[in-house]
Amino acid sequence: MWLYFVVLVGLYYLLRWYRERQVVSHLQDKYVFITGCDSGFGNLLARQLDMRGLRVLAACLTEKGAEQLRNKASERLETVILDVTNTESIAAATQWVKERVGDRGLWGLVNNAGIAVPCGPTEWMNKQDYVKILEVNLLGVIEVTLSMLSLVKKARGRVVNVSSVMGRVAIFGGGYCISKFGIEAFSDSLRRDLSCFGVKVAIIEPGFFYTGLIQSDSLLVSFKELWNKASSEIKETYGEEFLASYLKLFATLPQKCTKNLFLVTDCMEHALIAHHPRTRYTAGWDAKLVYLPMSYLPTSLVDAIVNWTSIKPAKA
Repeated sequence: MWLYFVVLVGLYYLLRWYRERQVVSHLQDKYVFITGCDSGFGNLLARQLDMRGLRVLAACLTEKGAEQLRNKASERLETVILDVTNTESIAAATQWVKERVGDRGLWGLVNNAGIAVPCGPTEWMNKQDYVKILEVNLLGVIEVTLSMLSLVKKARGRVVNVSSVMGRVAIFGGGYCISKFGIEAFSDSLRRDLSCFGVKVAIIEPGFFYTGLIQSDSLLVSFKELWNKASSEIKETYGEEFLASYLKLFATLPQKCTKNLFLVTDCMEHALIAHHPRTRYTAGWDAKLVYLPMSYLPTSLVDAIVNWTSIKPAKA
């Protein structure tokens, strides 16, 4: 009995391996538009796809980031300045893409741009703290997608949205986890709406990786700013020791993050060039072994695990 089960499981994975190795043809004729290419996943993916021969259209927030990327890539790669929170900027970038792809359409749209701060205890936040993240991570993704969708449909192409394991399990306050839960829902509805047009939608769910968001001191600065604007009652309730513990956690976070960004960009590349891309890609051992399994546990058990491992306020 067990032998039959092992054989069936083995055949399943062998078939999946064979299907996932099949790559679409004429990669050199396919255009891919990527947001957030100044650094991190977007920057690496742009160079990776450029080396594969695809025609990469890379959107950067700054001219400095765009110039640095062009210096590391071939002449095929082109850059454009894009602020995903600005409707006029999105419209201009869409027109720029139309002029380049023509009747071929846009094979791939990768919504990668994102920010992580402000984040911290929910009670420390105000509405604007949430809006700041949602405008980039969720509303920006939605507006860019809607603006580019007709071009993707024309090519019967792919949409790749970068979510996070924090879109499965919310372990800290602020807009980041909310935005990633939103990306999951938006991607699911988009995939089902567009399946009849031959468009495939994939979600990338990375764990904690050593990107520009982690390398900078933005987490520390943001947390201090939240503390400084908090009321005296909140400061008394949480205590200076709580603040010091969190600052220490942020300071040591880079050492705990995965540094191999290819684990994520390889998933993105597969979602773009495979004949049979997956619906979801979970990248990083922490995502596969900790956060993804946690997302299937009873809520009460997840709460107990998170509370057991979290930093406690002075007067909790």
